[in-house]
Amino acid sequence: MSTRLIGERVKRREDHRLLTGTASFIDDLHLPNMAHAAVLRSVHAKARIRRIDASKALALPGVLAVITHEDLGAANDPMPLLNNDRGFISPRTHRALAPGQVRFVGEAVALVVAESRYRAEDALELIEVDYDPSPAAVELLAATQPGAPLVHDDTNSNIACRTPHRRGDVEAAFAKADIVIAEELRPERGAAQPMETRGCVAQFDASADHLTVWDTTQAPVSARGLIAAKLGMPEAHVTVIAPDVGGGFGVKIMLLYPEELLIPFAARRLKRPVKWIEDRREHFLGSNHERLMIHKAELAATKDGVLLGLRDVYYYDSGAYCPYGPINAECAQGILPGPYKIPAIHTEYIAVYSNTPVVSPYRGAGMPHGNFVMETMMNRLADRLGIDRVEIRRRNLVRPEDCPYDGGTVFQYNTALIHRDCDYPALLTKLLGALGYGHFKASQASDRARGVYKGIGIGCYVEGTGIPPYEGMEVRIEPTGHVTVSTGYPSQGQGHQTTLAQVVAETLGVDPDKVVVQAGRTDRFAWGVGTFASRAAVVGCTAAQKATVKVRQRALNLAADKLEVAASDLEIVAGRVQLKGVPGVGITLAELAAASNPIITLEPGVEPGLRAIEYHRPEGATFASGMHGIILEVDIETGMVRIERYVVVHDCGVMINPAIVDGQALGATAQGIGGTFYEKLHFDEAGQLLTTTFMDYLIPTAMEIPRIELHHLEHPSSLNPLGAKGVGEGGVMPVAPAFAAAVEDALAPFGVKINAAPFSPPDVLALILGGTADREEQTVPHPPHPSTGSG
Repeated sequence: MSTRLIGERVKRREDHRLLTGTASFIDDLHLPNMAHAAVLRSVHAKARIRRIDASKALALPGVLAVITHEDLGAANDPMPLLNNDRGFISPRTHRALAPGQVRFVGEAVALVVAESRYRAEDALELIEVDYDPSPAAVELLAATQPGAPLVHDDTNSNIACRTPHRRGDVEAAFAKADIVIAEELRPERGAAQPMETRGCVAQFDASADHLTVWDTTQAPVSARGLIAAKLGMPEAHVTVIAPDVGGGFGVKIMLLYPEELLIPFAARRLKRPVKWIEDRREHFLGSNHERLMIHKAELAATKDGVLLGLRDVYYYDSGAYCPYGPINAECAQGILPGPYKIPAIHTEYIAVYSNTPVVSPYRGAGMPHGNFVMETMMNRLADRLGIDRVEIRRRNLVRPEDCPYDGGTVFQYNTALIHRDCDYPALLTKLLGALGYGHFKASQASDRARGVYKGIGIGCYVEGTGIPPYEGMEVRIEPTGHVTVSTGYPSQGQGHQTTLAQVVAETLGVDPDKVVVQAGRTDRFAWGVGTFASRAAVVGCTAAQKATVKVRQRALNLAADKLEVAASDLEIVAGRVQLKGVPGVGITLAELAAASNPIITLEPGVEPGLRAIEYHRPEGATFASGMHGIILEVDIETGMVRIERYVVVHDCGVMINPAIVDGQALGATAQGIGGTFYEKLHFDEAGQLLTTTFMDYLIPTAMEIPRIELHHLEHPSSLNPLGAKGVGEGGVMPVAPAFAAAVEDALAPFGVKINAAPFSPPDVLALILGGTADREEQTVPHPPHPSTGSG
């Protein structure tokens, strides 16, 4: 019998290193004779490159190389298309260096390698690039029009992809509806801002023809494969290591960013280590963005508020290239119905090229966009019918007795949205009770009479998690008594070392301190996909559990032979196999591990070692769920907002470590607040990004984030033996619609509607004065950090 560890608040084993400064991040790596690199980036959104003259840069003392596209040869072929959407018309992916034309401000044009980063930056100023600029396609809808400047001259239009989806008789649903509402909704453009920017270090050992790359990637195994292919090297001669990484959030999973190829290329050419670390301005310009969509949504219902049909045709800004395909738009469509029963659904997403940085997944990967649309439409329907916004949801929720229930849309990897292992009415009841919904509504009128404008809003979501294709795990018992767990997917702060140790230790029957986790190194485990889409617990921990079960059985069988008893009569307690009821009869796992690797004789058909490798291959996504509630006050003189209460209720199945689950929910909610009220990217009409510092692009701090109250419901997933569902992204999903709903509720006397997020205090003030939010662009600049939190 093993000690219970799954479900316990085990202290994170990573925290001591991270909090005491002994962790090793990419910029902590200092190799002998290391050179430093800097990237020359385009200053134009669209231009042809007539000529690049690097002679002055090369003449600068300390400059070792200037690399342009011509130097790369076949390595500069287009990067792979990671998601070949069925609606593609003209898929286009990026290259490491622009080969004659640039398509966004910040696109990589050349790489300088020098003895120091300072000298490399000086050399960038000496490179002469003769550009021939031309008009750019910047605004999303304008880019779709006939005659718009083409981002890719070999295409007929900027429409990259058009993908429809249909379930049920949509026309009949709308024809018999008592009410149809229509809105245009805009989740605006933002960007992930991890504490640590991207970076890459490469070292080439010419004697062994071996390349080692340290990379801030979320997918080291995939990065190794692409680097090897681009450089024409055997994969066995390339090692990729993801060191401690200071936040990923999706922005560090590009395959590949230009620098991830350029730095290994330079190290191999120069036969010396090369380092590149991204600065914050580069991160705004050269790393991927996210969010911008324009949804034209319609909702059909009966006069009692029962949903009949949904239409949503929306445009998705892909940026200049589409390496991920329209994945954000696909995910938005996949969870669009949320927890509601909608008999007939038509969606169509149109991915559009623009002369702006590439758009790819950022925490939620399109799911917050879809959730903003559905929850806003539910509010609009409730208001039109004069039904309470909570009641309209209650009438349409999928109930446990309905399950399994096909939600009518398709998520990533062609996974149908199937509701199972859930209780949405219980989530709603828990949220309303914790939030004090009835009490607030009863006191709202008296507050308004005193000139105090408070509002309440809720947001409900279903989160796609644990997607295919697979993850693998090796579990090995060593003669020292330690248990080594090796996997290919790395951590960027999620606590993988702790949760994997909990799963393995409980399953095997050992102290978790004896479990050693190795992750994110292709020389330790060479197979895997990566850390994204809330899949580490669902896919990775399940693989660990399966491998540990095999190792456990092997240990029991070997001990049974040694002790001359039946394996079924044995148990493992504290790292020792013993006879049930007779604990004095037994043998340690360490002894068994030594015996399993004999020096003299190995029995025929027996593999050496107490070890196993297992893979978990989910058939589709596992869906988690939750609801958020917010109470806030709006200052009608300034548009400032102060959050009084924020409540989160969620269901991620069995929580392997509730403390880590809390951290994921809190962090995601904080990012959601940032994406709702602070963080927005602004471009001018020429495609120049105007928000490239934290003076312009506001990140909420601890002063702005309120105390967040968490509540957990656990309905174990039936799709994996751990009963786990993912938790990493759900917290960000309903923040914008709940926040906007609360502001609308507070300002109901002014008729305010919010159809775009993020929005700012000046926007709120303008809405109070104008009474409408149907504006295509937010034109009022953000003020210095407004306070929205209670500390």
